[in-house]
Amino acid sequence: MDICTRGYRHTYPALLSSEFIERMIAESFHPERVAKEIAPAPPGRLGYQVAEEDGRVLGAAVGGMIAPEAGELFLLYVDPDELGRGLGTLLLNRVIDQLRASGATAVWVAALDGNELGIPFYEARGFQKIQRRRTHGATDADNAWSWLLSRPL
Repeated sequence: MDICTRGYRHTYPALLSSEFIERMIAESFHPERVAKEIAPAPPGRLGYQVAEEDGRVLGAAVGGMIAPEAGELFLLYVDPDELGRGLGTLLLNRVIDQLRASGATAVWVAALDGNELGIPFYEARGFQKIQRRRTHGATDADNAWSWLLSRPL
């Protein structure tokens, strides 16, 4: 998914090594993996939400259930050239609607420590930092940490 790759590369260059960024992109956004997550979505995932205009994908988000009453926003990326248009909020709200319909009473998200785009975005929408933990996919050598944030639904 080009939108996720562009968003990842735009968001993290000051926070993660280029090796880590490219490793995570290769693991997370290769066409075969994304195809498996789209049709049909694997258990626990609710399918991709996309924002598009004139046939061009401007943003994507996906969430799922991680416990009987808890959902998680697994990813949310907006085209760097389209930031500030409300697309992130639109996509977040779509995922939250899916999670509510699935029985979630809380939603979780992980945001890289120091992410000056993501953390303020989530905090402005009612999320609170709960716990700092090693970033998904990070090794000891990467020294990459994320905040786990949550909010009630």
